Order: sequence, then C-alpha cells, then structure tokens
Amino acid sequence: MSTHVDELKKDPDTGAPKRPARPKKSNGQWKVDGTEPLNQNEIDKAADNGLNVRARIEEVYSKQGFSSITGDDLHARFRWWGLYTQRKPGIDGGRTAKLEPHELEDEYFMLRVRIDGGKLTTEQLRTIADISNDFARGSADLTDRQNIQLHWIEIENVPEIWQRLEAVGLQTTEACGDVPRVILGSPVAGIAADELIDPTPAIEEISRRYIGDTSLSNLPRKYKTAITGHPSQDVVHEINDCSFVAVDHPEHGIGYDLWVGGALSVVPRFGERLGTWVAPDQVVETWLGVTQIFRDYGFRRLRNKARLKFLLAEWGPEKFREVLETEYLGYRLADGPAPTKPIVAGDHVGVHKQVDGRYYIGVTPVVGRVSGTLLGQIADLAEKFGSTRLRTTPHQKLLLLDIEKSDVDDVVAGLDALGLSSRKDLFRRSTMACTGIEYCKLAIVETKQTAADTIDKLEERLAGIDLPHPISLHLNGCPNSCARIQTADIGLKGQIVTTDDGEQVPGFQVHVGGGLASKDRDEAGLGRTVRGLKVTADNLGDYVETLVRRFLDGRSETETFSEWAHRVDDEELV
Repeated sequence: MSTHVDELKKDPDTGAPKRPARPKKSNGQWKVDGTEPLNQNEIDKAADNGLNVRARIEEVYSKQGFSSITGDDLHARFRWWGLYTQRKPGIDGGRTAKLEPHELEDEYFMLRVRIDGGKLTTEQLRTIADISNDFARGSADLTDRQNIQLHWIEIENVPEIWQRLEAVGLQTTEACGDVPRVILGSPVAGIAADELIDPTPAIEEISRRYIGDTSLSNLPRKYKTAITGHPSQDVVHEINDCSFVAVDHPEHGIGYDLWVGGALSVVPRFGERLGTWVAPDQVVETWLGVTQIFRDYGFRRLRNKARLKFLLAEWGPEKFREVLETEYLGYRLADGPAPTKPIVAGDHVGVHKQVDGRYYIGVTPVVGRVSGTLLGQIADLAEKFGSTRLRTTPHQKLLLLDIEKSDVDDVVAGLDALGLSSRKDLFRRSTMACTGIEYCKLAIVETKQTAADTIDKLEERLAGIDLPHPISLHLNGCPNSCARIQTADIGLKGQIVTTDDGEQVPGFQVHVGGGLASKDRDEAGLGRTVRGLKVTADNLGDYVETLVRRFLDGRSETETFSEWAHRVDDEELV
C-alpha cells in the first residue's frame, strides 16, 4: 500500500529514501542549551567549585600527603589555585602521547604566582625568592604572561607558601583553571613618558572585584585579558580573549579599543575589533560583560572548542557587540578608531626615561629562566640604588623602575654582573621558550636549554652582523603554543623527527614569518608552515644561522624577515 508518508521519505530528485535529519547536538551553551554538564570536566566543575579545594588542601591534603588527594581535585580543581603536577623525570618525549596523565606526573607541583599587570615590589620579589630557595629547589621562571612559576613544590608546603605570598599582597588564586587568568598589563603603566593612559586602576579593580568571584569561576575554558595604555601595544592584545588598547578618539579623547576572541594553541585565531571606543570608566563593566558572554554562551560540550575564539567565529564581531550592549551593558558603546601602528618596541629592553625624570631599565634573562638566588640578588641591587619597584613583561623580561640618572651606569653594570643584559642583543633579546619537557607533562622536547645553547651559537657565529630588526625565535615543547610559535619570525613546534639515518630524535616543525603588530609590521600575521620542514634540536643553531644569512643576502632594501619569508620559494627556507 502506497502512502503519502512514504513519498515524503524519498528524495524528490533521485527517488532514493531520505535519511531522517540528525538532531542538532547541544554546544553546552548555558543560555541556549541549559546547564546540564556534557563532559567530565563540566561534571567536576558542577559538582564542586574549584575555589573550594583550597580548604581541602589546607586541612587534609597538606597534612595527609600526596596519596590522599582525590583524582578530581588533583587533575581539575587544583588548577584554580595555580597548581599543576609536573612531569616525572626520565620520561622521553616519544612517550608523551602514549602514557596516561597519571603515568606522566610526579608527586611534585608547578606553582604559578599570579602577578596582574606585572607589578612587583622588591619585598614581593624577595618573598618569591625565599619560597623558591626554601621549597622549590631554587627554581623560578618568568613566563610570557607576566607570572613567575616555581617547581618541585610539595603539597605539604603549600599552605605556608600561600601565607608568605598573601602577607606581601601576592596570590595564586585562579592562576590556572577555567577562570579569568592573570591580567596582562603594560609593564610601563604609570611611568612611561609616552604613555597615553595608565590602565592600572582598571586592572586593580578587576582583580579586586572579580578574581575569586564564584560567579565567574566556572567558565568554559581559560580566559585571558590584556590592557595597555602604551603606544607600543606591549601586551600581545591580538592573542587574548579580551583586550583593551589605548586610542585617542577625535571627539571623546583617550580611551580604549576593544578586541575579543584571540588565542593561539593548535587552532590559532587573532582577536577582532568590535569597533567600539570604551571610556576609562567603562572598562571594568565592559570586561565583565565580555566575560559573562563567555560564561553564558561559550561552547562547553567539546573542550577543544571551548575557547571564546570559537564563539566569535560563529557570531562575528557585529553580533558579539550587539549582545554585549543589549544583554549585558544596557547601553551602546561609542564607535571608535583602530590603534595606530606602534613606533617603539614593546619589550622595553634597555634604558628609558620615566615621566618623572628618573629611568627604568629593561633586562633579558635567557628565555625567562631565573632562580631564587638570582631573584634575591635583583631585589638587593634595586634597593641598593633606592628602587623598590619592578615589573615583569609578556616577553619574559624584567624591568627595574625609579633609577636616578646618576645611578644608571652602575645599575646596568650590576645587572650585567648578574647575567642580565639590558643591551639589544642579537638573539637573546628576541628568543622565548616555554617550560618544555623538563617539567611539562604535555611536552615532547626540551626547550629552555636548547634555546640557551642556540643563542650562544648564533651570537658567536653571527657576531658583527647588523640585522635590520630583531629576528624573533620562539621554541615550544608541544603544539599548544605557550611560547607563541605562530607569531614569531622563526617559530619552532616540538616533535620527534626522523633523521636521514632513520633515527628518531627531538626536533621541531618550523613556522616562519609570523608576528604581532609592532614597529616593524603593520598588523598581526601567522607564520608560514613549509610542508616537511623540520629540524633536529642538535642542528637548530646551524639551521637558523643559514636562514638568517639567506635573508640578509636575498632581501630587498626595506624588506623585513617576515616579508622575505612569505615571498621566497620553499627551497630558500629548507
């Protein structure tokens, strides 16, 4: 018997039976799909707020030891207080993807000290130094998010570490986890002679009001903020979830241009302007609105699609702005101009005059690697010359503030004696590296020492060469791009590579020609990946030297490395 229903089930063109439409899967957007948890991470967060684990650390785990820690706390909620288990020594990179997380981890922790805006006093720096020496085997790294990370931390010592940090105004609250991470701020906020506006009040108000706020402590994934009032655009705003960049509006004056949805990792995407001008007194509530959009509309079903960049990709900047203004702010933001191209370097290395007539000095620890002893020595040196203020930067650098003109040469000499260069070094200044296999459970290769060795080789072999601009070299131990490999002149993604002899050894996939807006380029752009272009860790210095010499020989008169790298044939880059 033929029925009308049967006819509806057939394709009208082919006559073939139609497959029933698949139901649309929920993205886990709270305001669209409801708040039912759709994966184990969301189940853990719904079961207990990550901030609550502090009480268990203080009252149970620190007293009963590592073996007493439950798995959901250890692998999830500990991050809300800046704690990750570190990699067990002796596990080679080829086994990283083959082992389960518990097989990779040691019974020690990385502890991340949160430093919003990079602002430190010498008292705070000395406290971190003492903690490093007392509890972390002297370890310390400056990160490219203005934090300081310590290693070899035992759970038994965490409560005392918190007490010491909080006694001097520091914290590890929400230094990791699905929360508002550290707020990047211009390292020269409030002191630079050419600053447009000081973002410090906004950074401090956001931190005071919303870091540790339970209404914002369950976001879909991590959430990164950057705010700068300096014309160098020194906070890598294009790769943060929410960024405010100072602009001079022709009618309204100095305010901020708002960017949203930037992030790198394995699916890089630059943030986009919403076309707004945000008044200084609107920054905090605008930040809150963007953060709440992420909380309410961010994708939670698949963790690899849970960053804000994926929501922006679906909505576009126009819809994002409309939702922000209508649902969260309740008013329309003024239209505004884009930031102008930076005309000065944003890493602040060297000696620079402050607005008050004194000087700040920016120095380069090799790829951010320092130590408890060195941090204490830096504090001592600063105080010897009357300074009590320092800044960390988003480029693994350190600034000493408030140096009198008559003391500058002596401070520079003192820093040099500590191995801290304030010169515009050939490669040391422009090289960054992530934590790497030494401590990170995700890493495949070693990065810090490889980078340091490569810098030594390059600066010896290329001594006397005059580069037209710094060439940035970024090393990452895995594909996640903590060292921002896609936005470097030469970006190196760690992996195991096979040599011509068939041997598998640590090495890197090479990206070339990336960068963020700077005095040497008009706008951000991703690096170029040449198919099959890989280099072993042992041959990295040779490869970079060859590449630099080819660039210098083959560039046009005004061509930058990035322009050259995107122009030439693949053979020039191999």
